[in-house]
Formats: sequence, structure tokens, C-alpha cells
Amino acid sequence: MRQIFSTELLGHLPPRKNSTEVRIKKSQLPKVAHATTSLNQLDQHITNCFACPRLVTWREEIAITKRKAYLDQDYWGKPISGFGSNKPRMLIIGLAPGAHGANRTGRVFTGDPSGDWLFGSLHRIGIAKIGTSIHKDDKQELKHTRITTAVRCAPPDNKPSNDERDTCAPWLLREFELALPTTRAFVGLGSFAWSALFTTLRELGHPLTTTKFGHGAEFRYRHEGVDYLLIASYHPSQQNTFTGKLTTTMLDSVLKKAAKFSQSVG
Repeated sequence: MRQIFSTELLGHLPPRKNSTEVRIKKSQLPKVAHATTSLNQLDQHITNCFACPRLVTWREEIAITKRKAYLDQDYWGKPISGFGSNKPRMLIIGLAPGAHGANRTGRVFTGDPSGDWLFGSLHRIGIAKIGTSIHKDDKQELKHTRITTAVRCAPPDNKPSNDERDTCAPWLLREFELALPTTRAFVGLGSFAWSALFTTLRELGHPLTTTKFGHGAEFRYRHEGVDYLLIASYHPSQQNTFTGKLTTTMLDSVLKKAAKFSQSVG
């Protein structure tokens, strides 16, 4: 398979201002994603994506205006790649980066309360090295696990459009393809991620029947001699955690079941 930075695909892309980096446009995204040969390479290309004008404008506007509490910080203001193992046994999928969380810190589920909930749970079950997720240089590590999102840029009101969802989908498709040799359990955080999870695996030929989203909902199946588990959790957003819709026990239970199924923990 060809390397992604080929003249055919990216040689004529305009660089960012004051940068040698390229800008991946909507028409180029599917080819770029498909030709990527590793998760590390995919992560780099995702950060160069300019496919959705509304999301590009929003992520960069937020990075300039900032939240009052973070006025002294430099925002990332770019798409967010996956984080964790490059040979994951468990893959966790969320909706999109938070405007003042990942869009600020540059790492998925980092810099906001939802990240602390997720990493706190992963720490309790023996997956995460530390129980918080404050900034990308905190030396956090994940055991046999990778975290990603269905949409890679922070959307206004946390609601990407259908077109933005579909435009971004090739990144998730390729991420799944590259992770599938080792991945056995998938966790969907919220209904949006649950739907994206099913859509993506079906596109890869996995025999999935529709399973309604709900906390703890699961689907087990066998494909090409391999057993898989798909399991759902409410998203650890403040809307769910403040109201008690999602508790630490509930989140721990889902993640522990997926971790044990995938042998990410003993």
C-alpha cells in the first residue's frame, strides 16, 4: 500500500499559513484515509483535515475567543485524533471533541469533566495509568485500549450535521480497519457513537443486526472466526452525570465487561 504523502494525493495541497503542513479537503479525505497504513499516520492526517468549513470556523473561533478560565492558555484548535494503544483490544468511541476540552488540550476526552469521568473509570478497572485527564502531557497511558470519536472537530452545540458526520466517516472507517486485527470489544458512549459503531462495522462486512441504544445494551457476534462484543454506555457528559442518569458504578460496569471480554484486563 502506498504511503499517504504521495504527489498524487497531497502534493498540490496548499499549506497552512506559516506552516509546511498540508490541508486535507473534503474531496481528498476518502482517498487519504483509505491509503493510510498505520494508526500513527492516521492520527497525523486527521489533524490536517479541513473538510468541513463550519467545523473549521468553529474550532478556530473557539481557540481565539477561549473560555474565561483558560484565557492564558493556547488552544489546540484542530481536529482530534484517537489516543491509546496502536494494537487495542478494546476501542471506545465518543461523539466529538469538547469545545473547551479536547479542542483546547489536543487530546480526546481531556480537559473537561467528561474526560475525568472516563479516565477515572478506566483507572479504577486497571486500564488507565492515572485517574484524571487534564492535559496531553500528563503521562497518561492506556493498557490495550484506544479512545476515539465519530466526528473529529468540536461542533457548535455539540451537534454535527449529517453531512459533517458523513464527511468525517472515512477517518473512523480506516481507524477501525487498522485496529481490527487486535480489537475484540467496542464501547459506544452515547447514541450517536453507538449508531456510528454499527454503521462502520457493517461497512467492513460485519454481520450486525440493529440493536437499540440504551445503557448496558450489548450485541455479541462471531465474524470470520472471531468473537466480538459491542456494548453501550450513556455518555459521561455533565448532563448525564449531574442528574444521576450515569453513575460511576454504571460506567465502571460497562467498561469492565468490555475489558474482560477483550482480555484488556485480567
